[in-house]
Amino acid sequence: MSESNINQSLLKKVIALILGFGPGFFAIGYTIGTGSVTSMIVAGSKFNMQLLWVLFLSCLFSGILMFAYGNYALITGETALFGFKKHLKYGKLLAILVIVGITFGQWNSLMGILGISANIIFEILAINFEGLNAFEYETVLGTAIVIIVTFYLLMLVGKYTFFEKILIVFVTLMGLSFLLSLFFVQPLSIDVVKGLIPTIPDVPGGKMLVAAFVGTTMAAATFLSRPLFVKGKGWTIKNLNQQKKDSITAAILIFIISGTIMAVAAGALFYQGKEVTHVLDMANTLEPVAGKWAVTIFFFGALSAGLSSIFPCLLIAPLLVADYQSGTIDTNSRQFRIITAIACLVALIGPAFGANPIEIQILSQVFNVFVLPVVILGIILMLSSKKVMKDYKTSLGVYIGMYAALFFSLVISYNGIMALLDYF
Repeated sequence: MSESNINQSLLKKVIALILGFGPGFFAIGYTIGTGSVTSMIVAGSKFNMQLLWVLFLSCLFSGILMFAYGNYALITGETALFGFKKHLKYGKLLAILVIVGITFGQWNSLMGILGISANIIFEILAINFEGLNAFEYETVLGTAIVIIVTFYLLMLVGKYTFFEKILIVFVTLMGLSFLLSLFFVQPLSIDVVKGLIPTIPDVPGGKMLVAAFVGTTMAAATFLSRPLFVKGKGWTIKNLNQQKKDSITAAILIFIISGTIMAVAAGALFYQGKEVTHVLDMANTLEPVAGKWAVTIFFFGALSAGLSSIFPCLLIAPLLVADYQSGTIDTNSRQFRIITAIACLVALIGPAFGANPIEIQILSQVFNVFVLPVVILGIILMLSSKKVMKDYKTSLGVYIGMYAALFFSLVISYNGIMALLDYF
């Protein structure tokens, strides 16, 4: 076999591996958007690797909860909110609260994502066409409108496999861009080890960032949408093992990509005493070390992160409503088109008012934390009900993980309330 044939077959295997990776890509799309990129960069630039422990716990619990929700779907054939409504005592009210809470958080996040993505494109254009600086507001708003209209039109053709393929492209580009960036700058390895020891930065905004971190990495939307994506993939009870591997792989990849972004920011900014307050500051992370190329690579990663999040954020409200009604989603229905159109209009509020997308983004991540305990408690109650699960028994390890996740989410929610009281 010639060398070129070996290389070709290796490339085919890598592509098959990436394409074979299932609903986990939606988990990465939900989790690592510009929200988490922003939180990781701000944290890395302000606190070095001090919050790595929060990231580690969030990813660990995310993996357990994705696994739990996925198993629930494969064994009962039901989706999450439909199950809440059907099996839990105050399930109807609980499900409605969850829909409102998650939609609020995700739509807020969408505003920040669109603002940051449009700003990134403006910065790339401004590097090449200096005359554009005089028309910053108009260019950013125009770009935001073009992005959201394009995504809305793509939604209308949508089928699960179509969304999955687009997400795979964006997520792969994002991961590669940030890993490339890590070659230019690294934090000290002692700081990485220290970051795994739990401490909260005792500075203004420290609590807010911890809450934002959990809100973005341990996102309730990721678990709740899991049954719908597992069903969309066509998986059944025969795919329990595959579902388990998919959950673990997704959690590991989220940790690696997020940790890489934090490390890049710590290596490039923290040691020089620089902080991030605007979109361009994020790209300046790398300019001193690698010049214009680094800025381009980094922007490309951040833009891919933003674009990979727009689909999941637009999808979340119609997904949750469909989940509540019947447990199935019809992307061709009138309801789907109307709800996604409203989400697109909400997304344009930030760019229209010229708001600072980084502040919007971090605030929206904090709001995501408050729905989390309800979503974790719901799945614990359903998995422990013999009536619902019949002969299937969830292992003790998964229960310990879920209760630990519940405790963690309550602590972080309290922390988030304190942070918001300090902020306002």
